[in-house]
Amino acid sequence: MAGSQWELPPELCCRPMAFVALTGLDVVYNAVHRAIWDAFCANRRADRVPISFKVLPGDHEYPKCRTKRTSYEWYIPKGILKTGWMNKHLNLVPALVVLFYELDWDDPQWKEKQSECATKVEIVRTSLQGRNTKVAVVLIQKKTPLPPGEDLVASERAQALCHSCDLSGKSLFVLPHTDHLVGYIIRLENAFYEHAQTYYYTEIRRVKSHKEFLNKTTHQLLFVRHQFKIAFFSELKQDTQNALKYYRTAYSLVHELRAHETNMLEIKTMAGFINYKICRLCFQHNTPLDAIAQFRKHIDLCKKKIGSAELAFEHSAWMSKQFQSFGELFDEAIKLGLTAIQTQNPGFYYQQAACYSQDRKQLALQLCQEVSNYITYKTHYPSPDPLDTQGAGLDFYGQRPWRQGQQSIDPPDAEKEKTGILALQIKERDVPHSELIIALLSNAVAQFKKYKCPRMKSHLMVQMGEEYYHAKDYTKALKLLDYVMCDYRTERWWGLLTAILTTALRCAYLMASIKDYVIYCMELLGRASTLKEEQKSRIEKNLIKVLTNEVPDAEPECDPSSVSAARSLWNDRMALAGSNELTIEVQDYIPFIQCKAKFQSPSFHVDQPVQLQVFLRADCPHPVSFGKLAVSLSNQEYNQWCVAEWSGQEAMSLLPGKTTCYNFSFVAKTEDVGKKIEMTGIEVMLGGDSGRCVFVSWRGAGGDAASAHEALQASRCSRRWGRNIEARQELDWDSLTMQHSTMIISRVPKISVQLSHQPPALTNEMYCIKLTVQSQEEAMAKDVKLTAGLKPGQDANLGQTTHVTLDGSKVCDDSAPSLLPDVPLGELKPGEKLEKCVYVKCVSTGPRVFLFHVAYSIDTTVEGRQIMCKCHKFEPLDRVSVDIPFLLMTDILSSSPWPLLLTSSSLQLLTVTSNTPQLQSQLQEVVLQTGECASECFCLRCPPQTNINNTVATGQYLLSWRRNSSSPDSPLIQTIVSLPHVVLEMVPLYIHADLPSFGRVRESLPVRYHIENRTALVQEVEMAVEPSDAFMFSGLKQVRLRILPSSEQEMLYNYYPLMAGYQTLPQLNISLPRCPTFSTQALKRFLPQRIFVKPQGRQLDDASIAAA
Repeated sequence: MAGSQWELPPELCCRPMAFVALTGLDVVYNAVHRAIWDAFCANRRADRVPISFKVLPGDHEYPKCRTKRTSYEWYIPKGILKTGWMNKHLNLVPALVVLFYELDWDDPQWKEKQSECATKVEIVRTSLQGRNTKVAVVLIQKKTPLPPGEDLVASERAQALCHSCDLSGKSLFVLPHTDHLVGYIIRLENAFYEHAQTYYYTEIRRVKSHKEFLNKTTHQLLFVRHQFKIAFFSELKQDTQNALKYYRTAYSLVHELRAHETNMLEIKTMAGFINYKICRLCFQHNTPLDAIAQFRKHIDLCKKKIGSAELAFEHSAWMSKQFQSFGELFDEAIKLGLTAIQTQNPGFYYQQAACYSQDRKQLALQLCQEVSNYITYKTHYPSPDPLDTQGAGLDFYGQRPWRQGQQSIDPPDAEKEKTGILALQIKERDVPHSELIIALLSNAVAQFKKYKCPRMKSHLMVQMGEEYYHAKDYTKALKLLDYVMCDYRTERWWGLLTAILTTALRCAYLMASIKDYVIYCMELLGRASTLKEEQKSRIEKNLIKVLTNEVPDAEPECDPSSVSAARSLWNDRMALAGSNELTIEVQDYIPFIQCKAKFQSPSFHVDQPVQLQVFLRADCPHPVSFGKLAVSLSNQEYNQWCVAEWSGQEAMSLLPGKTTCYNFSFVAKTEDVGKKIEMTGIEVMLGGDSGRCVFVSWRGAGGDAASAHEALQASRCSRRWGRNIEARQELDWDSLTMQHSTMIISRVPKISVQLSHQPPALTNEMYCIKLTVQSQEEAMAKDVKLTAGLKPGQDANLGQTTHVTLDGSKVCDDSAPSLLPDVPLGELKPGEKLEKCVYVKCVSTGPRVFLFHVAYSIDTTVEGRQIMCKCHKFEPLDRVSVDIPFLLMTDILSSSPWPLLLTSSSLQLLTVTSNTPQLQSQLQEVVLQTGECASECFCLRCPPQTNINNTVATGQYLLSWRRNSSSPDSPLIQTIVSLPHVVLEMVPLYIHADLPSFGRVRESLPVRYHIENRTALVQEVEMAVEPSDAFMFSGLKQVRLRILPSSEQEMLYNYYPLMAGYQTLPQLNISLPRCPTFSTQALKRFLPQRIFVKPQGRQLDDASIAAA
C-alpha cells in the first residue's frame, strides 16, 4: 500500500462549506459575468457566509443518483465509508444550482427569452435527476429595480417566469449590474445560504429515515456510516454542535464493531477520521480540554489494535499519524488564539509521533529482511501487483486492494493475502523513515523552543542528530550533536555526553573530518568520559595514528559500506601536503589533558623576576608525549621567555593521573611598572614534524568546561577536611588555583630624607628649610633629582604669594617659582649623605603645605615590601529618624598657645535620649596642646513619643577645663555649646543587619537582616537582592512578605565571597507598596555597604606579604 495511505484526505481536513454551483456565466469572454464572478470570489472575509462557489456549464453532468433502496433486509454492506463520498458532497453535488440569465423586465423579446430561460432550468433539473438539489434563477439586469409593489409589470412578469420555470417566488432573484454590485452579491449569498441550509437539512432527514430498516446483526457498518454522514451534513449546514454530537456517536459505534485482522485497518482508519473531526470541532468550540481528553481516549482504545503481526509497522505508522495530526490541530488552534503551557503544548504530540515513527522503522527492519537490496526487490516483488487498483483507487477507506469489499473474518484467498503482505513489506523498505522522523522531531524542537523547555529541546536534537547519522547525512548530524553537547557539558550529564560523543566520533570518522575526529577523541579520553579502559585505549591508539599521519581504525557499529568509503577519504586526507597543522581551542571542551597556570604572586616588584608555573595532567590510559609548551602574555615581548621545546627522543611525557609542573621566569621592564601582565593563552603541541602537529590551546590561565565546578567542589572539600594540603607529598590537582594576572609595582626605595627648619616662617623672610638625603642602597644611586616647593592642589593665590629658590644669598623676586621640579643632585654612594638648603619666601600669611620628593635610578636588585591600609569614615546625616540610633560626634580644637587640661564633658539633652545606660565622658584628664583636636562620640536616639516637627533642639554640650599649668585647686571653667537642631523624619520600617566583622574568600558568610515595622498598620514589604560580581549567595532573591505592627521579621542569607579586599555587599532593595511616598533610599543608610574579605588561609611567606 502506498506511503501516502497514512495522510489524511484533504476533504476530511478542510472546513466543510455549502457547495453552490453557478451556471450561465461566461467568465472568459463576458466582462459583466467576470465582474459578477470576481465579486463572489474576491475578498471573502470572515463575516461573509461560508459557501464554496464553482462556475459550471449549463449542461454539466452531475454524479448520477443511485436508485433509492426500499429495504435493507438482504443487504450486506461492503465497507464503512466510500472514499469518494466526502469529496462528492464538497465539490461534485451542489446544494443549490443558480442559473444566471440576462433579462430585463422591459425586454422587447420577453416571451422568447422567458421560454429560453425555462428550457435552461429544465436542462439543469434533468442533470440533477433524483437529487434534492435546489435550483434558483438570477436575472442580470442593466437597470436598478423599483421598490417592491411599484413596478406592476415586473411583478406580473416575475410570476409568469416562476410559473414557466416551475420555481417558487423565493428562488427568483434580480441582480442589477450597477456600482453597488458587491452589496447585491452579499444579499444574494445570504439567500443562497438559506437554500443550502434547507438542502442539507433535507439530506440529514433522509439519512435518518434509514435507521428503522437497519438491524445490529448485519448492518453494524451502516450505523457508523449513517452517523458519520449526518455529522458531515451538519458541518456543511454549519451546525457544529450537532455535528460534534453525531461524530461522538459514530466514534462509539465504530469501536463496537467486531474487530479481526481483516477489518482492523478499516476500523482504525475510520476511528482516526472521526477522532480528527471531534478534536477539530472541540478546538473550534474553544474547549481544548475536551479535545485532549478525546484524543487520549482514542489512543487508549486503539493502541492495542495492532492487526496482522507481519504488518505491525503499519500500526506504528498509523499511531504516528494520529499524534502528528493532533499536534497540527493543537498548533493551528494556538495560532487562532488558544493559550498553551510548558507541560501541555503541541511539542509533546510531535515527539510521540516521532517515537512511533522510530518504532515503525525498527519493525520494518525486523519484518522486511527478505528484501535487503535492489536485486532481491526485483526478484521477489509479486506479479501481478496485488496493490494495483487499475487506477481507480480503493472503494472504501482502510481496505486492502486485493480484497476490497470483503468483510469475512478469514481472508478469501490465502495466497493473495501472502503476496499482498509481501508487497507491502517491500514497499515499506523504500519508505524514507529517517526523513519522516527528522521532520517530526524538528516540529517538536520548534515547539519546545517556543515554550522554553531547553532540556526537552536538547533531548530531541540528540535524536535528530542520530537520525541524520542513520540517514548518512553526517554533516548535519555533527552540527546538531555539537550544538547540544555544550548544554550537557554545562549541566555535567557525563553519561549522556559520552553517548553523544561516541556518535559524533563515528560521524567524524565516516566524514574523514580530521579536526573533529581529534577533538572528540581527546574528549572521550578525558575525565568526563564514562567509557571503559579498553575502549579508551583503542581511541588513544587511533589518535596516535592520526598524529603520525596514519589512517585510524574504523569505529565499531559503523555501516560497512560507509566504512570502505571513509577509508578512501582518509587516505586522500593523509596524502595531502600542507595540512599537517591543527589548532584546537579546548576551553569549551573537556580534553584528556588538563592545564592550570598561575603567577606565583599577585604582584612583583620591578626588580624581582616574574615567576609563573604551568601544571599539566593527563587523564588518558597511556602516557602521552608532547614537543612544545608555550605561554602567551599580554605583553608579547615576554613570550620568548615562556617557551619550552623538546625534539626527537627528548619529547616530554605526561603520565596518566600525574601532575607535572613547568616553571618560567622573566624580568619585567621598567615601563611596565603600574601595569598588569595577564596570561592570554597556553599552547601544548602534540605530535611532531614527521607526522601531524596538533596545537592544543587554552585561553587565559587554562581550565576547561568542567574546571569551575571542580574548583568549587575542591574548595568545599578543603574546608571540610582541613587545610593541610601543603603537607601532602604530591601535588593535589583539585587544590591548584589559577592566577592569570600579576601587577608590576615599583621597588621600595632605600633612601632617607630629613627636613630641618624652625617654624613659623615670617612674611617676606627667606625661610631656610634644610634637606638631608642619605643613601641606604647597596649600590650607587644615579641621577638623584629633587622636587621641592609648594604642594600642588592648594589655593591658587598661594602659588602667587610663595616663591622657592636654592640661592639664599639674595632675596628672590616675584619671578621665582613656587615649585622647583627635578633639581639634579648628582650621585650618591652607599651610605653617603647629602645636604641641601631650600629657601622659601612667603608674601602673605597663612598655612602652606610643601612637597619634597627625591627620585633616583639604581642598577641593583633589592627586595622590598609595601603595605597599604584603608579606613572607613562616618558620613554626616542631614536627617534623624525617630526611634533609630544615630551618632553625635563632637570635635574640640585648641587655639590656645598654652596647653589645656580637659577635666570632664557632658550632654544636656532635650528631645533626644541616650541609647546607652550612662553617658560617660571620653575626654577626662586629656591635655590638648596648641592646634590639637579631641573628639568624642555619643550614641543617641529620638524617642517615638516626640512630636514630629520640621526641626527639634538637641540640647547642650558642657565642657569643663583649665590651664594645664595652673594648680589643681584653681576653679574649673565651663564652656556651654548649643548643639545644632536636627530634622526629624518618621520611617515606617527599620532594618539592620547582623554580620561578622570580616569574611574569607570561598567561605560562607552568614548575614541576618532584621526588619521591624514601626507603624500601627500591617506593612507589605518587597525585597530583592541584586547580584554582585564579588559574591555568590543563597537565600530568597526576591520575596514579598507582610509584617505585623510593632513586630520583626528576620531574613537569613549566606554570602559566598569570591574576591579578597574591601568588597561591596549585594545590595538589598526594599519597596513598600503601602507607603508610596516614602523614599526607600533612606533605608539603605541603615545597612552595611562593604565588608573586608580576607584571602584563603595559607602559610605566610614573603610573596604573600608583598601581595598584601
